Amino acid sequence: MQTDLSKYDNSWYKPGKHMFIRFLWYYTSLIFFRSGLFPFSGLKASILRFFSARVGKGVIIKPHVNIKYPWRLKIGDHCWIGENSWIDNLGNVTIGNNVCLSQGDMLLCGNHNFKKTSFDLIVQDIILEDGAWIGAKALVAPGVICHNHSVLSINSVATSDLEAFGIYRGNPAVKIKERKIDL
Repeated sequence: MQTDLSKYDNSWYKPGKHMFIRFLWYYTSLIFFRSGLFPFSGLKASILRFFSARVGKGVIIKPHVNIKYPWRLKIGDHCWIGENSWIDNLGNVTIGNNVCLSQGDMLLCGNHNFKKTSFDLIVQDIILEDGAWIGAKALVAPGVICHNHSVLSINSVATSDLEAFGIYRGNPAVKIKERKIDL
């Protein structure tokens, strides 16, 4: 059995907005998010809200951030989204309060079914609960929940849920210890 991409069909997938809105978002994103020309987080949060994202207060969005579909994004209060982060939200991405996405992170809601010759698209939501920290250049795979105050270390890959207050490292990420927070 061999992969046959000529049979690939994702016509079932609906991005959630009209093609004109997607076109408008693409160019808005290029100018205000993916470039370094506009470093102002408040402006970026307002633009995301205009495109139907739900964005809390005190959100910091650094330059060179790529967000696929803002209407599939919910960001809580006082979150940080680092440089070169990529939120490839074919599905819904929910980011709780006080979540840190370090530079170069990837949240990937889509993948392909390598067991099928047609390489079918698979889409699952991602949830980052309150206080989660995704380390630099880490990747969160489709369907993963990073529970309260979990940590995914630098360059690690979360392919399954992270327990609350767990610190995870590796590819695939495994729990290495508990997170202790000083008050």
